[in-house]
Amino acid sequence: MVLDLMIHDLEIILHLVQSPVKDIRAVGVPVLSRSEDIANVRLLFESGCVANVTASRISPEKLRKIRVFFEDAYVSLDYQNQAGEVYRRAQDRITRDKIPIEKGEPLANELRSFIRCVANRDQPVVSGEHAAESLKLAVTITQRIREGAS
Repeated sequence: MVLDLMIHDLEIILHLVQSPVKDIRAVGVPVLSRSEDIANVRLLFESGCVANVTASRISPEKLRKIRVFFEDAYVSLDYQNQAGEVYRRAQDRITRDKIPIEKGEPLANELRSFIRCVANRDQPVVSGEHAAESLKLAVTITQRIREGAS
């Protein structure tokens, strides 16, 4: 669950936050399988940023959103509609700005990027180090969920 669905969210969150993870709260529930079919994770970063992530294989509603809370901003990304907004505190009011997102089929974009990197010896959008950091976090979250279930 975490390694196949949530890992992409974790990679984006780590990219946005740019701060080490300080605390992980994770729960997961097996419903249709022997491992977690739904998981909820709360990440607290050293910067004070908080990220809440939920992934589900069983929800009837297809929801693909990330919300990240910073000290003075809130970022909302909607993968399904390929839209994003950032809300910022500006003195005595809150501003809202749309995040420019190039729309397209994510898997096709990923494959085109991979082919371009191989053909042109370009650097990938996500470095090997960053991917490894995301994988390590996903494995830790999975371990925490399974420790809590025992």
